[in-house]
Amino acid sequence: MADPSSYRPKPGQIPDSPGVYKFRDDHGRVIYVGKAKSLRQRLANYFQDLAGLHPRTRTMVTTAASVEWTVVSTEVEALQLEYSWIKEFDPRFNVKYRDDKSYPYLAVTLNEEFPRVQVMRGAKKKGVRYFGPYGHAWAIRETVDLMLRVFPVRTCSAGVFKRSAQIGRPCLLGYIGKCSAPCVERISAQEHRELAEDFCDFMTGRTGAYIRRLERKMQDAAEEMEYERAARLRDDIVALRRAMEKSAVVLADATDADLIAVAEDELEAAVQIFHVRGGRVRGQRGWVTDKVEAVTTAGLVEHALQQLYGEETGDAVPKEVLVPALPEPVEPIQQWLSERRGSQVSLRIPQRGDKKDLMATVGRNAQQALGLHKTKRASDLTTRSRALEEISEALGLDSVPLRIECFDISHLQGEDVVASMVVFEDGLARKSEYRRFQIKTFEGQDDVRSMHEVIGRRFKRYLQEKQKSGEWTEDPGSEAAADGRATSDKDTSAGAGTGTTGDGNELSVTAAVDAAAAAEQEPDPMDGRPTDEDGRPKRFAYPPQLVVVDGGAPQVAAARRALDELGIDDVAVCGLAKRLEEVWLPDDEDPVVLPRSSEGLYLLQRVRDEAHRFAITYQRSKRAKRLKSSPLDAVAGLGDSRRQALLKHFGSLKKLRAATIDEICEVPGVGRKTAETVAAALAGATPTAPAVNTATGEIIEDDGAPPAALSAEGGQDR
Repeated sequence: MADPSSYRPKPGQIPDSPGVYKFRDDHGRVIYVGKAKSLRQRLANYFQDLAGLHPRTRTMVTTAASVEWTVVSTEVEALQLEYSWIKEFDPRFNVKYRDDKSYPYLAVTLNEEFPRVQVMRGAKKKGVRYFGPYGHAWAIRETVDLMLRVFPVRTCSAGVFKRSAQIGRPCLLGYIGKCSAPCVERISAQEHRELAEDFCDFMTGRTGAYIRRLERKMQDAAEEMEYERAARLRDDIVALRRAMEKSAVVLADATDADLIAVAEDELEAAVQIFHVRGGRVRGQRGWVTDKVEAVTTAGLVEHALQQLYGEETGDAVPKEVLVPALPEPVEPIQQWLSERRGSQVSLRIPQRGDKKDLMATVGRNAQQALGLHKTKRASDLTTRSRALEEISEALGLDSVPLRIECFDISHLQGEDVVASMVVFEDGLARKSEYRRFQIKTFEGQDDVRSMHEVIGRRFKRYLQEKQKSGEWTEDPGSEAAADGRATSDKDTSAGAGTGTTGDGNELSVTAAVDAAAAAEQEPDPMDGRPTDEDGRPKRFAYPPQLVVVDGGAPQVAAARRALDELGIDDVAVCGLAKRLEEVWLPDDEDPVVLPRSSEGLYLLQRVRDEAHRFAITYQRSKRAKRLKSSPLDAVAGLGDSRRQALLKHFGSLKKLRAATIDEICEVPGVGRKTAETVAAALAGATPTAPAVNTATGEIIEDDGAPPAALSAEGGQDR
């Protein structure tokens, strides 16, 4: 636990200006981001007597190891910078709302030549009009089904649209009048776009004028004795009114507003938002968050506004936002909202009338959401804390293991040997930190050697990152430190510690770190993510307090030996054996047996099972890729189309191998030079052993599928 006075800025060093500040831990990770009208006054509040701080604030300042700040011109700039930094660094002590589901939207793809109406989830795309969010996808489909009668906009996928255009025949919706069939040019692209724009106008709340226009057309048709057209218009009006009834009128003055309500207790808070357009509730969503910082209701509202409108512009930000409490001061957030909309936005607390009554309804929804969330989690925070404490006591650790890493080895009868690393922080899976490995130093099945290799590679990378950041320190007089001073500027290091290998020889950590670059070339799913030293996520940059391996005493001993060879003695190691769920520790003859009802054992099982799932998924993907390989894959200049044409023409790889060059040239698109290359490649490839039907014992003739795919079915994944 750090002492805040150790990194407190000197008096007069902090400017008395608006700005944004960041607290970092001893690994350089940003753990908290805040903004202030006066940086000097705000930061002074963090460096008072610890007994006077809120418990959550006290935890944050004692976890931090440094503080830094950025001065800006106005409070609005501070608000924008705070939002971007929270999104970029994902600080653990900031309030972060998480959706309890991925809400579906009704989307109209106006960025396409022929706009399409569809259900969309996830990130919003440029040029697409969104309506919602809706509580359920079926609610969108019911609404769209009613409206397609009046606005027969295309709803088919690009493949169906292209296919209908090729064959000159529309799909079923085109025949029953629920699509205007632009694919077969029943209407032009411009007419179809106007139809889509009318659909959008109706969805935005301009319903009365459109229905009145249809009523006039119906009356005109009746007067002209065009009764069929009048009946069709009558049915269109009925369909639109039924669609409107799906969202009841809640504000009689056709207001466009978002209503935000908060329900909270000491540990958590729930936020509910109602989107009202044209006086009707067009969408609803909800968020829940842990109160990891000392925050008021006004602070929760401010965080909700940032998350709700941080990526929105134009009409997506309504003219009016009604909240239960106003952020202090309110002017910067109101100005920020107005800038995002492009016109004035009113941010206020409803005092009377329909809006106050509707706010009470939103508040009741927030209370119900918080109660439901607590029921689902079953006091999850308390349970996770108890689990970590039980693990700490059972393993004799100095502190609770806030970061746990688990490793597992997976293979199929000694082939495609891979390993996984999963990470749990504060008892929760952190999937962005997961890693996977291929075993490189040997072939065959040896879980102990595999575990030793993987643990060594993972922690070599950790030491490498530590060396790059300049965190590695050592006695300047040591031999390793002298070696470190002799390295080039490119490998800057103040020194390197020494460890001991299994045979007693000293191993320079500098050498181990330098070797890691050559030894560790594993393709990483996080490639492309920022890896600098400015608080962003890095690969292998942060050490765990506990390493869990899937296995018993041999695997645990291998993991401990790998850490000892690197001179790492501050990371605990244990293994969880599947048979009796025993916990094994290094150098202990007997395992630690946790009670079956133990929350600590349950957490270790979850970690182990997740590592096993991640490893076996990777192993199966590698095996599937290997089984699908063919000698034709290595032929230069032979693409998928011609490979398929060759196999289709000859029926199997065996018959293709027996064919002459002239016979290969008979395949359309294959010239003599390509045929010679194919024949040479197949002649040099070793034929695979014939597949055998294990039930009858008969040999299965080559039918084009790799025999290994048939013979491997009897194997078991590990």
